[in-house]
Amino acid sequence: MNTPSPAIVTQDAVRRLPRLALILFVLTYVLPGFWGREPWKTIDMGSLGVMLDLATGASPWQAPTFLGLPPDAQALLPYWLGAWVMAIAPAGWDAATLSRLPFILMLGLTMGATWKAIELLARSPAAQPVAFAFGGEARPDDYARVMADAGLLALMSCLGLAQASHEVTPMAAQLCMSSLLFCGVAGLHTHRGATHLALTLLALLSLSLSGAPTLALLMGVGALAWLILDKQHPNSTVHALILALGLALLLVLSQHLQLWQFTWRSLPPTAKQTATLLRLWVWFTWPAWPLVLWTLWAWRQAWWGRRPSRHIALPLLLMLAPALAAIVTVQEERVLLLTLPYFAALAAFALPTLRRSVSAFIDWFTLLFFSGSALLIWIIWCAGVSGWPTQPAANLRRLLPGLDLVFSWPIFALALAATGTWVALVAWRVGRHRSALWKSLVLPASGATLCWLLLMTLWLPMLDFARSYAPLVRNVVALMSQPECIQVHGLSKAQMAALRHHGQMRIDLSGDSRCEWLVVGMRAKEAFESTDQAPSWRWVQTVRRPTDQYENLVLYRRLTEPQP
Repeated sequence: MNTPSPAIVTQDAVRRLPRLALILFVLTYVLPGFWGREPWKTIDMGSLGVMLDLATGASPWQAPTFLGLPPDAQALLPYWLGAWVMAIAPAGWDAATLSRLPFILMLGLTMGATWKAIELLARSPAAQPVAFAFGGEARPDDYARVMADAGLLALMSCLGLAQASHEVTPMAAQLCMSSLLFCGVAGLHTHRGATHLALTLLALLSLSLSGAPTLALLMGVGALAWLILDKQHPNSTVHALILALGLALLLVLSQHLQLWQFTWRSLPPTAKQTATLLRLWVWFTWPAWPLVLWTLWAWRQAWWGRRPSRHIALPLLLMLAPALAAIVTVQEERVLLLTLPYFAALAAFALPTLRRSVSAFIDWFTLLFFSGSALLIWIIWCAGVSGWPTQPAANLRRLLPGLDLVFSWPIFALALAATGTWVALVAWRVGRHRSALWKSLVLPASGATLCWLLLMTLWLPMLDFARSYAPLVRNVVALMSQPECIQVHGLSKAQMAALRHHGQMRIDLSGDSRCEWLVVGMRAKEAFESTDQAPSWRWVQTVRRPTDQYENLVLYRRLTEPQP
């Protein structure tokens, strides 16, 4: 027997968010960050190096490597996807742009799968609002679609989603597969249960191939536990047996491909580690986590009862594995990313029970936070372009020495249009008009989208200068006369990938290399100068990375000309 629903929703409150507006909203969030920027350090640049080696045949497909070295993030599927696009694309296309195409699609899939999962959960009987004595309550179909719209807005508003989802890394692929898993499990009870079971198994396999086999197994166990607990559809036993068999095969496959890679934290965590993790949770999942807490309280009888309700219990079960993994591993930010679709789903179910005063507080806090952030972005951009205000301009010159920020009319027009849209949305939100459930999340989602768009337009030259290796490599190349190859010592995989990508140079790691030039990492300089090879090289110059002195590169030239 279902417990009484705390949701009181009229039909007038489930007006749909216009589809065109929602699609434009998603595109505005997804595309900036994939186009026009340089590969950033460290894993973004390193992933590009692995994909290039796969596409050119320099790496085996069953065990991707970069220059024969294992990648920093052990995975298969993300590297395969990027390499396949590079391999089939016409010659001369930019490799970094090509590598991002499948990740654009995966972020779009993340949005779509999260929307569909929430829509399926909102259709369950326990999630429906209270039926009125004389009618007028929200119709199930309209209610489910509006809840899905609200959940999608909640996902886009999470601060931790922006950068991690726009980088070419296994993390972005894992986020997509986690969302597909959510969608698959959420639909197991429907008349298309077999299709959703196939999607669930595919998502678990893809999550494992994306470098997270442990999480795939644990989240699969959570899905299996739900199938055992949920007796509301006749095929639950059959689906549970098939899923259990799939998990067993997944365990064997992951062991065969050697995808296990978690680095466990020493437990219990120290007070400093605990404080750092709490701060990460607070900003990474903001503003969803306060709404999630409200959902758990308002719907407490629905998930704490003898028969837990699907729309609350299922996101909690699937979120449990990555949430615990964020505590016990040192890769907490990477793992925490996978919880965001579930946070968004739970946050959406807070809206039918939210008091007007709480909704107003969210609006005002969001308005102040994102308006202040956007204003700060504009001020620092003006300081970089014009030199005024003087104090931010001085700070910018100190932090980014050598940066020449040039005014661009197209970039300025796009950023100004985005800011004007934000102002219009604020005016609309504070105006007097009919209520809709998704209203409380319009400002958080649009504010996060605005700030991300401004960062990827106005601040993009500054971010590229600070986070990419392109300026450093240009300075190194300027000191050499188009060498055929370079020898390296003490460089990270990302630095080597940057030298090859930006400098178009062949990197030789062999001990008997006869390359004319040698590049040594700053941290390895002293160790190199004490080796037997050091007398064969002449120091040329230390090339400084403007934003990080520990990533300076030391350039050497061979004392004698290389032998033929």
